[in-house]
Amino acid sequence: MEKRALRADSERTVQAILEAAERVLSDNPAATMEQIAEAAGVSRTTVHRRFASRDALVSAMTRWATQQFHDALASVRPDVTPPLVALYQVTANVLRVKLRWGFAMNTHPAEDGVLTPDVLTQCDEFFQRLKETGALRPGIDLVWARRVYCALIHEAAQDQDSADPDALATQVVDTVLGGFGKPGLTVG
Repeated sequence: MEKRALRADSERTVQAILEAAERVLSDNPAATMEQIAEAAGVSRTTVHRRFASRDALVSAMTRWATQQFHDALASVRPDVTPPLVALYQVTANVLRVKLRWGFAMNTHPAEDGVLTPDVLTQCDEFFQRLKETGALRPGIDLVWARRVYCALIHEAAQDQDSADPDALATQVVDTVLGGFGKPGLTVG
């Protein structure tokens, strides 16, 4: 029982360090491990014990953000949720992650980061489902539609002044449907 309590405490410490690193490095990409430790409320040696180097910390942040991204997609269950509802929910969930973990998600190029081959396949299958259910116009290049959608999400997440993921999701989905959807389809 005591071992589980120590493990849970260790996991909370790692989480606090990752979250602090995201905040600190978003404000100052050149921040030191000491500044990150201070923001996390732990000693510098605690950070170094968990992460051997700054690169190891940033890699752990990227892995964590990538997992959050995957969880955001999976939570919607786009294979069974009505397509337009799923499109909005996936968009809002992904924006929540991107707004919260922007530094970590933008640290590595998309092909090495969250847009892994399995995520791209899931996105392509989802866009195929949108097309099959009539939400997208016939003849649309689905790979191009997915690429535009991902670019819109990336750009929307850059708009920190209006960091309301629901409002941004509505704008992204309306833009996608305006460009690729059947006439008259909108979310908001």
